[in-house]
Amino acid sequence: MQNEWIWIVFAILNFSMLLFMYRMFGKAGLFVWIGMATVIANIQVVKTIELFGLTATLGNIIYGTIFLATDILNEKYGKEDAKKAVWLGFSTLIIMTVIMQVVIKFHPGPEDFAQESLETIFGLIPNIAIGSLAAFVVSQYLDVWIYSKIKAVLPDTKYLWLRNNGSTMISQLVDTAIFCGIAFYGQYSLDIWFEIFVSTYLIKFLVAAIDTPFLYMAKNFNNTSH
Repeated sequence: MQNEWIWIVFAILNFSMLLFMYRMFGKAGLFVWIGMATVIANIQVVKTIELFGLTATLGNIIYGTIFLATDILNEKYGKEDAKKAVWLGFSTLIIMTVIMQVVIKFHPGPEDFAQESLETIFGLIPNIAIGSLAAFVVSQYLDVWIYSKIKAVLPDTKYLWLRNNGSTMISQLVDTAIFCGIAFYGQYSLDIWFEIFVSTYLIKFLVAAIDTPFLYMAKNFNNTSH
């Protein structure tokens, strides 16, 4: 159960650090987090692990924090700020991908030890980035749209859990389908690919449930003017 315990602690740590950034820096902290988390998630996803008896990729937790961040923006600042955050994450991923593709084209020096590792990680990034970019924009916009629609119909704070989970769990299903279809189809055998798809969504579903109390905590922060 080592991976499972690490995963639970890691999830709490990620969401706690997001709340710290928001508490300390307000709205700007959320924008910074979204840009950083978009890059980190697309590096972590290269690594596969065994989790709850399934083959899964890393990156699902920190990717899930992006949905929480946009939900906080949508809840406290409005739909337009949430959309701006989506494009910030999108732009950050494009810039990272372009820069690192140029980096690995440089011929390494005789004493270099990093080239092979960088190629292993970032050589896969173009497929992952294309899948992630498509999935990110579609799912995040869907998340913002569903959240705002539920909020318009059920604006009371007691329905905050429904706005959060309803928008995230639906948009994460779309995200997983697009991302796995582009990034991993043909990279693995069909049975492993399907297992990654199912496990990825189940883990994202669990992450969405875990983030709910953190949204309630963020809701009570008195820094809407930041």
